[in-house]
Amino acid sequence: MALGDFRDRVRRPAYAVTLLAAVGLGLLAVPPADGHWAILALGSHRGEYNSAYVGTATALAGALWLTLGGFYVVRKGLGRDEETGVGLLLAATPLRTADLLLAKFLGNLLVLGSMLGVLALTTPALQLVRGEDRAVDPLALLTPFLVLTLPLLAMTAAVAVLFETVPLLRTGLGNVAWIVLAPALLIAGESPGAPFGGLGLGPAAASLSDGLAARGVELGGEEFSLGLTRVDAPLEPFPWDGAAFGAGFLTQRLLLVVLAVGVAVLPALWFHRFDPARGAGRGAGRGADRGGRVPLGTGAVPAGPTTPAAPAGAPVPAPALRPLVGTGTTADGFGSGFGAGFGRLLAGEVRILFGDTSRWWWLGAAVLGLVGLAVPPEVGVGVLLPAAWVWPVLLWSRLGSRAAEYGLEVLLGAYPAARSRLVAEWASGVVLTALVGAGVLVRLVAAGDADGTAAWAAGALFVPSLALALGALSRTHRLFQALYLPLWYLVVNQVAALDFMGTVRRAGQPAGPSPLLVAAAALVLLGVALLTSSARRAARA
Repeated sequence: MALGDFRDRVRRPAYAVTLLAAVGLGLLAVPPADGHWAILALGSHRGEYNSAYVGTATALAGALWLTLGGFYVVRKGLGRDEETGVGLLLAATPLRTADLLLAKFLGNLLVLGSMLGVLALTTPALQLVRGEDRAVDPLALLTPFLVLTLPLLAMTAAVAVLFETVPLLRTGLGNVAWIVLAPALLIAGESPGAPFGGLGLGPAAASLSDGLAARGVELGGEEFSLGLTRVDAPLEPFPWDGAAFGAGFLTQRLLLVVLAVGVAVLPALWFHRFDPARGAGRGAGRGADRGGRVPLGTGAVPAGPTTPAAPAGAPVPAPALRPLVGTGTTADGFGSGFGAGFGRLLAGEVRILFGDTSRWWWLGAAVLGLVGLAVPPEVGVGVLLPAAWVWPVLLWSRLGSRAAEYGLEVLLGAYPAARSRLVAEWASGVVLTALVGAGVLVRLVAAGDADGTAAWAAGALFVPSLALALGALSRTHRLFQALYLPLWYLVVNQVAALDFMGTVRRAGQPAGPSPLLVAAAALVLLGVALLTSSARRAARA
């Protein structure tokens, strides 16, 4: 069963994207000698690019990314069994619940471990390319991956299983919870006294400090750092033979793996293997709850206010599609009645996008908007705008994917203006993005901040374009959640090169890419979504 899960996951787009991102992070972990970026550093110094340092730096970078991003790749093992009906077959077998959970945990660990293996295989090439020390020591290269990173991935695999068995966390809310919880745990794990060795920085930091002290280098208050940061001048290298992992530290890492196994099988106390007779309470079909409504972020089309909720997967009632009819457009493009027709089409898409949004979501959006109006523009851009543009992540993730996830492709494929409908779907996402960030926009305009306003506008186009393109390509809402949340996290941590919203400032001005470049990327992503949709329609014709 674990091998079957592994084979299924590695064929999915999210696996390839996360793997490529991990390899890219490995490149950043070992930047050129004259580079101005660093992931692992001790003040203004770093280890020489030998096997010990390259292996340690890349393993720690992999621990950061694969713990954060890999979670989203592996977290739907049980959910996929439910959606495909395999769960009902499992409920009828004598398989013990603990054995099922253990198999899912092993499947998750195989997926994450394969990513780690590919990352480890890139380290000899990185060492040779950088060229400071061409003597490759396989043991020094690979040991950090096994000792530092693999135990953390075991815990990530276990938490993914745990989240799927907790009703509140198995929805899109769990994705948001992880982007908050994981960084907090990773930061806490940087402490030398962290339980189970934390991230494993203790031995590495101590060894690096001792290496500098042996050469008479005074740090002068500079500290060991782990994370993607920009440095004013290239780091100064020094020879380093690697950290010595003592028996006590290795025992802690082994105990962390044992704890991960315990976390994975713990839900056997309440999880009933999809058996409706035992009150599993997981709902029927594609995530519908017992009231017939679909949880926030799942991407279903809500029933109208006077229409009984349809069973999950059933055709959408005619009243729910009524605003989408009569646009006066042609079969594949935009026709003569585009103006008024598109307005009705957009209104229908907005209604669908916001259809089952709770009053608490609206309350949160209102608070963000009002506070954005009240605070100074620099606080609004630096704090309120990132908060506002992560709040709707579960709604954005519906764009481009809901037709596939809820069996509406055939129905919508017969619609006479498919491109217009997709553009209207994208425009509804732009409306959502602008709505939650409106308070900050008003402050920017009032302050006469033209550059900040342009960055805001480009970001308002980029986010729904990214969601629509990823939804159309993957046909699932999960890929956008898996990629957008780490991207948002990097922007919040002041990585200017990825700043799509203008929140990173230098001397009061946006330090990220040009708004024109961000807007152009948004249009390219919209084009990708349109081409993908057209290709699928042509294949079905």
